Amino acid sequence: MTNVIETDRLYLRQWQTSDFVIFAEMNADPEVMQYFPKLLSTTVSNTIAKKCQQLIEDNGWGFWAVSLKDGSKKRNNFIGMVGLNNAHTDMPFSPAVEIGWRLHKKYWGQGYATEAARAALKFAFTELALDDVVSFTAVINQRSQLIMERIGMTNTQDSFYHPMLDTNHTLAEHVLYKITREQWQDSVVTQSYI
Repeated sequence: MTNVIETDRLYLRQWQTSDFVIFAEMNADPEVMQYFPKLLSTTVSNTIAKKCQQLIEDNGWGFWAVSLKDGSKKRNNFIGMVGLNNAHTDMPFSPAVEIGWRLHKKYWGQGYATEAARAALKFAFTELALDDVVSFTAVINQRSQLIMERIGMTNTQDSFYHPMLDTNHTLAEHVLYKITREQWQDSVVTQSYI
């Protein structure tokens, strides 16, 4: 399996220690973490980054670090994470592989999450030969749902309450999106004709 996935503007790659500071800054930002239950301390953020790093080391895939292509900085221009993960076993749709993203807010609105997510989906269906991939977020998180739709996913209409949140929590109700390998192949064919 490949070490680095390239898109027109991005690298999806293994985590570097230098990424951790920016990742911690993201995880302590109320805007970035608006649809997560709480802000994360630097310690917790670093633990997550190390876990992502280890899963990529062990499996060859996971939540990759994403960096901008920049001739002078090589692959060090970290902007966030995008990738694949085995959904938590408590989820009502498990076992499943999910796709997700979290970018630094100064890189929002430029199509980076969509571009990286498309590359991650391609990896899921061509390298891992998965039958389908899911994504989920709080019902109120319209921004992420738009990305899900842009990459060809459809709302399953199987909303659920996140098992780790109290049912009264603002973020408890989640939507579940999904894309099958066949749907992905169809969308790739369609995109090639546009």
